[in-house]
Amino acid sequence: MSDINSDQYQIQEEPYYRSVGNEVEMYQAAYDARMPVMLKGPTGCGKSRFVEYMAYKLNKPLITVACNEDMTASDLVGRFLLDINGTKWQDGPLTVAARIGAICYLDEVVEARQDTTVVIHPLTDHRRELPLEKKGELVKAHPDFQIVISYNPGYQSLMKDLKQSTKQRFGGMDFDYPETEIETEIVQHEGGVDAETAGKLVQIAQRSRNLKGHGLDEGMSTRLLVYAAQLVSKGIDPMSACQMALVTPLTDDPDMRDTLSAAVNTYF
Repeated sequence: MSDINSDQYQIQEEPYYRSVGNEVEMYQAAYDARMPVMLKGPTGCGKSRFVEYMAYKLNKPLITVACNEDMTASDLVGRFLLDINGTKWQDGPLTVAARIGAICYLDEVVEARQDTTVVIHPLTDHRRELPLEKKGELVKAHPDFQIVISYNPGYQSLMKDLKQSTKQRFGGMDFDYPETEIETEIVQHEGGVDAETAGKLVQIAQRSRNLKGHGLDEGMSTRLLVYAAQLVSKGIDPMSACQMALVTPLTDDPDMRDTLSAAVNTYF
């Protein structure tokens, strides 16, 4: 039994998550089978919130790792550290999750180098084990352990894609921005604005999403809409709020900014 306190990884309050289909039931079934799960979808569409919500609903600890290109296998698995008494082993987040039976969520996993993601392989098949080669230990995953990864297929390039040998270890769930009515409800709830304002923000976002591939890499995310709504709820006028939360973060191209600003003008 591990001496790690799993309580620190419990989600204490229920996260707000608005279901858009059967994703809750699908994930529940995947968790019951301890199937590794891959969430695919654009930035800011609710993937991370969904994982938090499911961890809360299942009453399981959640350990989230924000992947990046500098992340090494040791960052995930663990390493020896020097202290006053010599060297001591410190588990990485993946090892901690395997020991305590947490859900380990690797966010934007394609940002990590492929030689790093390979370390998850033995945990994602029938073995459910993690070899700590530097320490000479084989960690058998706790029965409650599950691994979840997410990535944004829109940013995929040949350099930034998962190997087939990794992809085929996961069940996949597609996420996208919610339909108008649900997205309006989310922006209203999370942003603290009235339905009319939330609806206008969603309309602006939908215009920007139509520009994806025509000068924009990504349209406005639900997350950005919530930011804009929060500014409005704090007394900022909607035009300025949209400029700060929706237009400026999305692009530096002056023509594209004019196009997005025109969309904002149409509604506010």
